[in-house]
Amino acid sequence: MSTATKRKRVVKEIFDDFSLPKEGEQIVKVVCSKGNNLHEVMTAEGDLFLASMPTKFRKIFWIKRGDYVVVEPIDEGYKVKAEIVSMLYKDRIKYIKEEGQWPQAFDKKTAISVAHILEDLLPPSDDSGDEDTAPMVVNSNRVQLEYQEESEEETDEEEES
Repeated sequence: MSTATKRKRVVKEIFDDFSLPKEGEQIVKVVCSKGNNLHEVMTAEGDLFLASMPTKFRKIFWIKRGDYVVVEPIDEGYKVKAEIVSMLYKDRIKYIKEEGQWPQAFDKKTAISVAHILEDLLPPSDDSGDEDTAPMVVNSNRVQLEYQEESEEETDEEEES
């Protein structure tokens, strides 16, 4: 099977499949991408862990922060605890909500924003909030050039010569 045929089959599988998550699978929200086809996801209960994207989805689908995916837990992972089974788009999310299997925690009215979670994970800063008085950071990787302004007398002398 050619690469184009495989790609078409995978795209059709994702967009045309309106099945509900099977037993053992769960709907999670992507919090951030960690690189190397790993994504940090959050469950409806608020648990954070890494999920890997299988090779059949790579270079075909791109996942961004805030997207919803269906994951299946894997046993051999210590840090990576799940593998992405399917991506959820608007039509499929609407279908799952109609069937009553959408997690209540992911409803827009009751959802915890990702920004608040990330703020809780970051250590408090020592800044006093006075950003205007902070000194400018000098980029030491740039060559420091000094510009000399010529006086009017010097430019007049050069023009006369």
